[in-house]
Amino acid sequence: MTHTTETEPHPVRQGVAAGTSIAAAILMSTVGVLSIFEGISAVAEDDLYIVGAEYVFEFDTTAWGWIHIVLGIFLVVAALALMTGATWARITAICVAAVSILGNFMWLPYYPAWSILVIALDVVVIWAIATWKPEAI
Repeated sequence: MTHTTETEPHPVRQGVAAGTSIAAAILMSTVGVLSIFEGISAVAEDDLYIVGAEYVFEFDTTAWGWIHIVLGIFLVVAALALMTGATWARITAICVAAVSILGNFMWLPYYPAWSILVIALDVVVIWAIATWKPEAI
């Protein structure tokens, strides 16, 4: 009976992490493309009106639109690099996903449901990339 130690990665866990990492790369590219579209829509329709109990708030979303366009481009590039499995691509993908979490946290007042969804997906991406050890397979 073989027993894995702390230094040896569990093969099933590594298989799940490897599969999830490829799925994370695909998911990351999808989130990137959607972020680009979200940014384009924010730039095209740059006024957002929110009606509160006694006030109407107007937000100019042009700057946020450009932030999402640039972030989306970085997400797509990092996802394509992640498919190679290179260490630098994994580090870059984790950093870009973390920046995406921060950007969507700041976007919460504008579109809360979308922001929470993207934050959750980015957390899954970071987990998958961080636990995957390609040399263990």
